[in-house]
Amino acid sequence: MPMTASNWMIEVEFKIQGAGHLHGDGMAIWLTEERAKPGQVFGHTDNFNGLGIFIDTYKNSRAGVVFPYVMAMLGNNSVSYDKDHDGKDNELAGCSARGLRTGGTIPTKIRMTYYQEQSLKVELQYKAVDEWNDCFETEAIKLPQTTYLGFSAETGELTDNHDIISVNSYNMHIRQNQGSGTSRDRASKAQPKYYNPGGEKERGSWRWFFLKIILLGVVAVGGYVGYTMYRAGKRGSRF
Repeated sequence: MPMTASNWMIEVEFKIQGAGHLHGDGMAIWLTEERAKPGQVFGHTDNFNGLGIFIDTYKNSRAGVVFPYVMAMLGNNSVSYDKDHDGKDNELAGCSARGLRTGGTIPTKIRMTYYQEQSLKVELQYKAVDEWNDCFETEAIKLPQTTYLGFSAETGELTDNHDIISVNSYNMHIRQNQGSGTSRDRASKAQPKYYNPGGEKERGSWRWFFLKIILLGVVAVGGYVGYTMYRAGKRGSRF
């Protein structure tokens, strides 16, 4: 599903459940430059361009973090997801969500609100109906102009059921100061990061463009000064 709006809000109701005490591995929500392809990152291809929101239900080797864990990663077509360490070095922002997959009568939802080059906010509903808990909010996030919304999930030796119940997307025109519902958990702030698939190569091309403009200007000024001195010399030689 292509997302062409500059500012948007996406609300997803989902359910993760399974039998036994061990379960995994989790699911992901994608907003990428290309359509989803099968791979090793929660069932999606690695080295993607855009944004991945991971709902990780199995802890590999990340000390000090309570699982399930919800985190965001910005991809630029070259950075690989560190699966062995649950994406620790890839994390833009995230939060623990103990009880997210316990089931019960409370609908489990995630709400993502994005304002172009301003912020990305992620909220969760899993404790009570219409009680939205802040997971995180970042600043200065820039995504590709058009992205594809997709979903994926992964299981290995352990199993779980990952169900998408409903998906609603909205075009946001005016920045809202407060979201609906009650936010009880304090959001974590991430440092500004920009999506820039071109990297140094793109910046280098702009520097070379401006350097050529400056060089052309120097040549033009030098030519004009030389021509002026030549004409002045000719006038002096007549007397």
